[in-house]
Amino acid sequence: MALLPVDEALSRILDGVKPLGDEQVALADCMGRVLAKHVVAKRDQPPFEASAMDGYAVRHADVASLPATLDVVGVSAAGHGYTRIVKPGQAVRILTGAPLPAGADTIVIQENVRREGERVVVFHPTPLGKNIRIRGLDFRKADELLSSGITLRPRDLGLAAAGNAPILRVRKKPLITMLSTGDELVQPGEPARADQIYSSNSHALQAYGHSIGAEVRNLGIVPDSLKATIAAVRKGMAGNVLLTTGGASVGDHDYVQEAFKACGIKIEFWKIALRPGKPLMYGRKGRLHVLGLPGNPVSAQVTALLFLKPLVQALLGLQKMNHKEFAILGADMPTNDNRQDYVRATLRAMTDGGQKATPFATQDSSMQRILQQSQCLIVRAPFAPAAQIGTPIEIVRFDF
Repeated sequence: MALLPVDEALSRILDGVKPLGDEQVALADCMGRVLAKHVVAKRDQPPFEASAMDGYAVRHADVASLPATLDVVGVSAAGHGYTRIVKPGQAVRILTGAPLPAGADTIVIQENVRREGERVVVFHPTPLGKNIRIRGLDFRKADELLSSGITLRPRDLGLAAAGNAPILRVRKKPLITMLSTGDELVQPGEPARADQIYSSNSHALQAYGHSIGAEVRNLGIVPDSLKATIAAVRKGMAGNVLLTTGGASVGDHDYVQEAFKACGIKIEFWKIALRPGKPLMYGRKGRLHVLGLPGNPVSAQVTALLFLKPLVQALLGLQKMNHKEFAILGADMPTNDNRQDYVRATLRAMTDGGQKATPFATQDSSMQRILQQSQCLIVRAPFAPAAQIGTPIEIVRFDF
């Protein structure tokens, strides 16, 4: 049976996927969430004419001729504005951010005056209206501050807060339930036999799921038995995405596919023309999406980048970006075979403003150290011819 091309596999995963809906969340808990409804300012900012500097609020007519001596009649501070009207011959000490008193139309900075007790002598000219922030300088009431569909950053939350939006409507987070299979796995910190290894996929994928906007529930390590695998899969079906690692091949102890079928999950495809990650499996049951990732750590993390991330983005209502990125090849590469290859590589800026991607010599899918040292994947199409140093090549940057 011919292997499924990578692009077709992704298209089938995303076919018909709809956002999960939205919910109201307190502003303090909205970091990294996807905004579902635009945010509108509830009042002007600033809500009054305000001082942009420390100095004195005056009538410009009183300082048109210099030097000018004025009576200091009060103070306007942030949160404590001067409530009277500034009359001819008067000045009000004013601090940055404080409301401009009625009657005043100019602020003379403190460096341009000399204080003499209850009077101030202005000795430097100041243009009319200088050092005043007009009402609504930042935004006006009913202005749209944030557009729906963005992933909220700290500065977005600051703007929403300034517009008096204590609660935002955001997309619901997809729930990823995940499990790892294999008698050879033990959790870090636990004693391991000579024939066991420490489980890394669950920790990497749980962190990655959080980073792309999902909630993740880790169901732990499942022993190599059909009964245990079926029980774990049934438990994992409570989420929006069931993610498994390992047990997706055809070995004597690979029970994942059989467990999926026993739980009524329809396998849409299994095995794709991809390296690393050929034994990827995808299925559905109703609105549940099931991804059976390979057990090899590099394969698991690369397939999560290529398939899990777009699926989570679709569930969040985010638009998939089709922009491709290119670099110059930093080492010769041989002819490729029938699988689309994603080769771990370093990425370095060049003096001409371009970037150079240099593949690691060894690409074994069990080697996480090289994965950790890589900045990108070099994409090589099936049957791509040999490529020499300096050839433009497509890359995918790591976001984990």
